[in-house]
Amino acid sequence: MTTTNLTLNAAQVEALTEINLDDFFESLGLAQLRRGRGFLRCLFRPAARRFAEVVAAFDGEVGERGLQAGSEWLLKQMTRKLEVAGRENIPADGPALILANHPGMADTIALFTSLPRPDLRIIALARPFLHALPNVSRQLIYVPTEGDRMLVVRAAARHLREGRTVLTCPAGEIEPDPAVLPGAVESLQRWSQSIGLFARLVPQTRIVPAIVSGVVSRAALNNPLTHLRRARKDRDRMAAALQVMIPAYQGTTVRVAFGPPLTGSELVTEGADAAAITRAVAARARRLLEAPPTTWETLLIGDR
Repeated sequence: MTTTNLTLNAAQVEALTEINLDDFFESLGLAQLRRGRGFLRCLFRPAARRFAEVVAAFDGEVGERGLQAGSEWLLKQMTRKLEVAGRENIPADGPALILANHPGMADTIALFTSLPRPDLRIIALARPFLHALPNVSRQLIYVPTEGDRMLVVRAAARHLREGRTVLTCPAGEIEPDPAVLPGAVESLQRWSQSIGLFARLVPQTRIVPAIVSGVVSRAALNNPLTHLRRARKDRDRMAAALQVMIPAYQGTTVRVAFGPPLTGSELVTEGADAAAITRAVAARARRLLEAPPTTWETLLIGDR
């Protein structure tokens, strides 16, 4: 791991370590385990603490240098390379809504690194892990686990009206990594109709689809331990946990492709409702999946 000059907060590292341990147990299907739980927590603690230290350092970097620079630092710890296509499609100013798939792992970090907009805000589920990152949290618009989610739409719309940028993953859950798993195209059908709401609330918004791939390690997916889980989704979660715990699985080449923007006003003028607008944006994202760019810019070389 590349060192940082920031002093880590011991309480933050400990809190993140405990959250990581809980996440590991959940991913490995051991959340309900009682007998032997203490032994396994001791066994997993070194890996959980290593990851906690990296993430705490990332949060410190974000506080010192901003989200994009901090994300670049973290991505160097977690991947071999970041390749980007279509960055010219990202508006340099004015309201922009970036809609991305969500294969997990380093996908959002790759997006933060790739987006040259300091006014970026991200819609994210309220999770203990994120709440333990105070500097990162300042960039987030949290989706509550309970309560009125329209508050999130209004907050994001207000940010867009101010001429700023919002990033969201409309599936609202982890999706298949297009580089290693089937089902990425089908997952686009589950994208939220909130896309259409944003287009109607702030019609001058330019909507940019983005596809992230290569964040999940094929070797981690093929680890025999993943076959201890029956469901495909559970096996994928276990692979992600193994990728966090085992550095050898972290040398992936991540790709981020940005498609041509759609203008909210054009979609609304055509009389499309929220569902139709969402389908139009998902169709653009599907083109990125089915006909990916042939030319890629190497934006970052990692330490892996």
